[in-house]
Amino acid sequence: MSGKRLAKFKPWLDAGAVLARWVLGVLFLYMGLKKAFYPADFLKLVRQYDMVSSSLVLNLIAAVLPWFEAFCGLLLLAGVAVRGTATMLVLMLVPFTLIVLRRALMIASTQHLDFCLVKFDCGCGAGEVFICNKLVENTLLTLAAAWLIAGAGRKLSLRFSLFPAAASVAPREG
Repeated sequence: MSGKRLAKFKPWLDAGAVLARWVLGVLFLYMGLKKAFYPADFLKLVRQYDMVSSSLVLNLIAAVLPWFEAFCGLLLLAGVAVRGTATMLVLMLVPFTLIVLRRALMIASTQHLDFCLVKFDCGCGAGEVFICNKLVENTLLTLAAAWLIAGAGRKLSLRFSLFPAAASVAPREG
């Protein structure tokens, strides 16, 4: 696409990126707070994955992760440290999605269900969900966060990157 044609779409891309940032922010704020206000329920869901046996680590996950998600949501809504926050979301979404996929495959196998008929509360804060829908949703959220990491969503940001870019300094001539 030529530069002029791309420039024509730039306002729409900027608006889409800001919308993606706000949607991610609202979602993570809402889901994080929903889990934070009911830590015992969230702890039961985390236990179902049978990934951690230490009760201390399980309790720590149930106590800290929801507040961290809510904090990330607030940062995205405010437009502060967008790139770093989006990176944290990807680092949470990818392993979580793989863990959910693993559990769904196990349920489908043991209950002899078609994969897309598997439905359970994955711990995301939305209650019981059909797993195919959840996997598509998480993929879209991951792609939106990756888009922000790539530099989209600078408009209406208080501070897109936490650290300013290193200014290139021309070498001094003697």
